[in-house]
Amino acid sequence: MDGDRILEVNGVDLCVDTAGDAADPAILLIGGMGASMDWWEDEFCQRLAAGGRLVIRYDHRDTGRSVSYPAGAPGYTGADLAADAAGVLDAFGRRSAHLAGVSMGGALAQQVALAHPERVDSLMLMSTSPAVPSRSELPPMSEDLRAYFAAEVPLPDWAERSAVIDYLVGYERRLEGAEYFDEAHVRALVERIVDRTNDIAASTTNHAVAEEGELARGRLDQIAAPTLVIHGTADPLFPFGHAEALAREIPHAELLPLEGVGHQVPPRPCWTSVIPAMLRHTSGGGEASEKG
Repeated sequence: MDGDRILEVNGVDLCVDTAGDAADPAILLIGGMGASMDWWEDEFCQRLAAGGRLVIRYDHRDTGRSVSYPAGAPGYTGADLAADAAGVLDAFGRRSAHLAGVSMGGALAQQVALAHPERVDSLMLMSTSPAVPSRSELPPMSEDLRAYFAAEVPLPDWAERSAVIDYLVGYERRLEGAEYFDEAHVRALVERIVDRTNDIAASTTNHAVAEEGELARGRLDQIAAPTLVIHGTADPLFPFGHAEALAREIPHAELLPLEGVGHQVPPRPCWTSVIPAMLRHTSGGGEASEKG
């Protein structure tokens, strides 16, 4: 990657990173709730860049090296997080980009597509759910995950690095598909995240307690951007029916199922199918097309 740096976005400092050529069409990667840019792994980004894309990733507010607020008192709303996605494009002088969002990031991408359709060349929605009311009956989270949340696992002492890492790895284990959970890999990633996060307590709690704010209103069938839905068939938080609803209700959307994958950024074994699909999906509507 080109090395992360701080940019002013919507009046606050956000940490951003890029890979690829600025002359190429841009893919903006939008992370999930409480997730820093690190979940979009370097090699994943480099492979997209090698396909002729400028890849932009960033730390949400209260994650990584971006602006931090007191734990339990976020000074922003969900609408502000959606506005930050468009604001990152402004900071790079980009009129538009292809938006790829995972989980909450997928909801934010839908919000941008409804509020500012001219900013969105296409959507790639991963492990996410309709951000506006759906015509479909959406299946509830798995019983196992519901039981885990109901048990109210004690939060760690945020000053104890090893305890925080164990807690976050344990939480990730509950979300990812069992056959794709690589504990050593996840632990190394979480260690990196903890070490570069300004306030890990705020990072873990503030997105969940932030108010919604003035979100875009609309319906899924009003999303005009070409849409690719990428979703694990074993997602315990947003079961596969959420992906089917998105693909059914967004006009002309495509659905790429990931067999046995849970609620997670597409794991490395799936990159051989996911990355070519993303490159195909983003080969139109930008300033350049796929290289090679």
